[in-house]
Amino acid sequence: MPPLSARIAITVTACCLAMSPAACNSSHSGDHAHSSRSDDKPVITGEPAAYNAADIAFAHNATAREEQAISMSRLVPEHSNNSDVIAFAAKTESALQLDTQVLKALRAQWKESQDNQTGSSAAPATPADPSANPTVAKLDSLHGSDFDTLWLKSMIELFQGTIDLANAEVTGGKNVDAVSLARQIVTARQADVGQMRQLLAG
Repeated sequence: MPPLSARIAITVTACCLAMSPAACNSSHSGDHAHSSRSDDKPVITGEPAAYNAADIAFAHNATAREEQAISMSRLVPEHSNNSDVIAFAAKTESALQLDTQVLKALRAQWKESQDNQTGSSAAPATPADPSANPTVAKLDSLHGSDFDTLWLKSMIELFQGTIDLANAEVTGGKNVDAVSLARQIVTARQADVGQMRQLLAG
């Protein structure tokens, strides 16, 4: 069986007809992020598997949250003077990009399979622009320690919500790839929250 990174790349390529050109082009950035993640990844085969409403809700809402976290992470280099916060944000952004790449590939598969009535026929709307979030706007006006404090607190809250979504997927989801990804998100985001709390305390 090919390495998971290759299977993800094949899946994203196969899903390009169901996604925008921009989304397809951005998928290549995930190749670099894979090196910092564990090898225990969802096995994305490129073929739509069984799924239910919980899977769709998880993929939609987790994509929106992780894209918001990516937008927030991209503010850090220009607004923080703390090297630990800057390094953490860079590492986290890379991991989030790979997660969203897999989530979007799953959503594209499910959209394509709706004609065969395998799952819900009502796909959620596209997530809103995360840069329009008021928290992002507030962060963009801050610098130094004030920025770091609000950024860390906001990211902790955001990740705790993502953990709740992922736990709900583990309990109620049907798609094996989505459930596997959800388990990994719980583990990764819990570790991130712990590290951010240490940064706040420091």
